[in-house]
Amino acid sequence: MITTITLNPAVDKTIEINDFNVGSVNRVTSVMLDAGGKGINVSKVIKNLGGESRATGILSGKSGLFIKEYLDDIKIINNFIFTEGETRTNIKVVDPINHTNTDINEAGPEVSSKTLDELSNNIFNNIKSEDIIILSGSVPSNVDKKIYGNWIAKAKEKGVKTILDADGELLKYGILSGPYLIKPNIDELEGMFNKKINGIAETAQVAKGLLDYGISIVAVSLGSEGALFVNKDSSIYAHGLKVDVKSTVGAGDSMVAALAYAITKGLSFEATVKLAVATGAANVMTSGTKASEISTIIELEKQVEYEYL
Repeated sequence: MITTITLNPAVDKTIEINDFNVGSVNRVTSVMLDAGGKGINVSKVIKNLGGESRATGILSGKSGLFIKEYLDDIKIINNFIFTEGETRTNIKVVDPINHTNTDINEAGPEVSSKTLDELSNNIFNNIKSEDIIILSGSVPSNVDKKIYGNWIAKAKEKGVKTILDADGELLKYGILSGPYLIKPNIDELEGMFNKKINGIAETAQVAKGLLDYGISIVAVSLGSEGALFVNKDSSIYAHGLKVDVKSTVGAGDSMVAALAYAITKGLSFEATVKLAVATGAANVMTSGTKASEISTIIELEKQVEYEYL
């Protein structure tokens, strides 16, 4: 079973505005509400790939109830801890004319140490060694940035693989605990090392160095340029696919979902690369945080071009 953890979920409100202009009146052409937050997005994509996951984390208020009911309706197993406050709402402004995506994200409510302990027990009392835990996205403002690193260490004690998709201190401290797989984008990787990383060769060199922390796979998303995948045996650069972009929101989450699914199915490294790139590309062809269809992913898989470095 794949467990996705979302400590700071959100109701994603996607608003389409043709020719969006800052500082003036804009007319909305469509509005869509989704259950969001990186881990929840991952669970939605895993379901469309034909896999199964358990979504967990922290919810609160009417927005939290909306997310739970949303997941129940689409039959994703979920087991969230409810607490005081109100789950945040994130606004995504999509301009199909100028091909821009503007995110306006709320901070979300703080959570107590008691709630975090309850969630931790809920996660680690119900996992098996063959499971995968996905730790992704931001955390409430009062939560220690070492939390992912602490949970990665705890999972390793139980022989459980972990996938980390975070940035800043969450990524840094998480890496120190040696997760099975990390998926930074190039900006997050540069931020961690506080330097500009130039070209595929240098990106591969930096990614390869992260394996020294006990990480088995490093997947670096490069936006429209594709993605880089590194393990102890090889480095593969997959070229970006040319697709019609509707929204880039959740593209990285889709890649994480594909990587987790591929691991559970025991796919080869090459097959994993193709599925991850195709799933990420399929995501940008959809609006908001709606998961892409498996038929689209299958077609895009045939188009993925890659090379060994």
